[in-house]
Amino acid sequence: MITRFDQFDLSEPTLRAIQELNYKEPTPIQARTIGPLMDHKDVIAQAQTGTGKTAAFALPIIESLKPETQHPQALVLTPTRELAMQVAEAFRSYGKYQHLSIVPVYGGQPITRQFRALKQGVQVVVGTPGRILDHINRGTLKLEHVQMVVLDEADEMLDMGFIEDIESILRETPDERQTALFSATMPAPIIKLAKRYMHTPEHIKVETQQVTVPQVRQIYLDVGPRAKLDVLIRILDFEQPESAIIFCRTKSEVDSLGERLVARAFAAETLHGDLSQIQRDRVMGRFRTSQVKLLIATDVAARGLDIDHVSHVVNYDIPLSPDVYVHRIGRTGRAGRIGSAVTLIYPRERRSLKSIERMIGAPIERLKLPTLADIAAKRQERFKTTLESTIADEDLDPYMRMAEALIEQHDPVKVAAAAFKILLGNSLEEGEDILAAQEPKLREEYINESPKNHHRRKPSVDSGMTRLFLDVGSNDGVRPGDIVGAIANEAGIPGRAIGEIELFERFSFVDVPTKQSKKILRALSKTRVRGNKIAPSVAKPKR
Repeated sequence: MITRFDQFDLSEPTLRAIQELNYKEPTPIQARTIGPLMDHKDVIAQAQTGTGKTAAFALPIIESLKPETQHPQALVLTPTRELAMQVAEAFRSYGKYQHLSIVPVYGGQPITRQFRALKQGVQVVVGTPGRILDHINRGTLKLEHVQMVVLDEADEMLDMGFIEDIESILRETPDERQTALFSATMPAPIIKLAKRYMHTPEHIKVETQQVTVPQVRQIYLDVGPRAKLDVLIRILDFEQPESAIIFCRTKSEVDSLGERLVARAFAAETLHGDLSQIQRDRVMGRFRTSQVKLLIATDVAARGLDIDHVSHVVNYDIPLSPDVYVHRIGRTGRAGRIGSAVTLIYPRERRSLKSIERMIGAPIERLKLPTLADIAAKRQERFKTTLESTIADEDLDPYMRMAEALIEQHDPVKVAAAAFKILLGNSLEEGEDILAAQEPKLREEYINESPKNHHRRKPSVDSGMTRLFLDVGSNDGVRPGDIVGAIANEAGIPGRAIGEIELFERFSFVDVPTKQSKKILRALSKTRVRGNKIAPSVAKPKR
């Protein structure tokens, strides 16, 4: 039985990188998959997101690469840009001592930037099928030297209509290549694909154990692309955490968020791998002693933190895998306390949220953006609670004499109100002024309702949809799945939010959420479907 990474035939640089990432022992999918892949066998692995499957295929690939060869030797296909970025970053972490070139290619990023990166030389390409095929058709990506292809989350790519694109891509690779297919489920089209393009694959299935965190209240909020910081501030004002760890994905994001929160008068410190041990000790000392309430950190820097008084964990960036989510929220709800975990997500990240819910075995509650009235009521309730505690527990004799003298001349309610005003200053009024100034922007950007679950080939009955005209049709080789994939990847809109698609020979119609229609128009005007310009516009209403 494999229980240690050094039981695999991994090189010293790879083992060193794994140790620095604090990987203790292989997960079940890694233990059963790394060996066959390093033996150059094809593998079909059935496992959920969050089981460690990225390392299961990335480590064997890294061990097989020739850094001196500057052409693609491995190709990883993923359903979304987020997963492509995650996988590429994982390759960089595992291969940090190997001097490898990893290039992610996906929609939503200027394609000219990808041209330059591919031209400079690359060993591993990670990308979405649509953009990979686009590069192949343009002649900017050649796959004749690819030795291994990975289909990551194959069932998700099937659901997004990418199966024909995947087949087109596989036909561009050598017949003798090695292929690994990872999928949470095995629908018939995936099985058919495996039979057609894989060579006597080894089948591996790993059941995922559900993980529960009973002492942690878990909630999430949808956010718009430009309102994330303001939503975070609103939540901090509403929740008033005793102390909180706010997680970001990168060191630069940690520093940026820390600066913006400090500029808004929050007591905050930052923690990431670039800090010296002296700096880290100073930051942790201030956080442990509650001199600062907020600690903004990366996952790596926060490993091993053991602080009982953390009342909240905030996922400013949704974690890249469910197991990271579980590690993060384990920082709160300690020593018998009830903790809170708040996650901010963009609409396109709902799929990642669903993966987390599957792993923890419970739904995560959706919280609507607190209103001004909500925050005012919460502040007043907190003050009332503090006041009642002081009345019950404190020695008030010196103050009682003062109060008795005042109420002989004034209304007792007015005496108490005046004392509150002196104690609180104008903080309640000023706070409401600040929130009121934020309100128009937040209400414009914040996503108040979940996307409607429309099937993309069924007529839409939602009045919140806008019909777009696309100057491509079936004569151009376009299918409904291509249109869904283009919108999902280029505009970051969930596929289930897309409504009716009508495909004609020379043009198409598609219903999209009205709130995102302008964003979708801008994104589609910059991309191609099956190599064709789309020329999108708002269609005339149906008669």
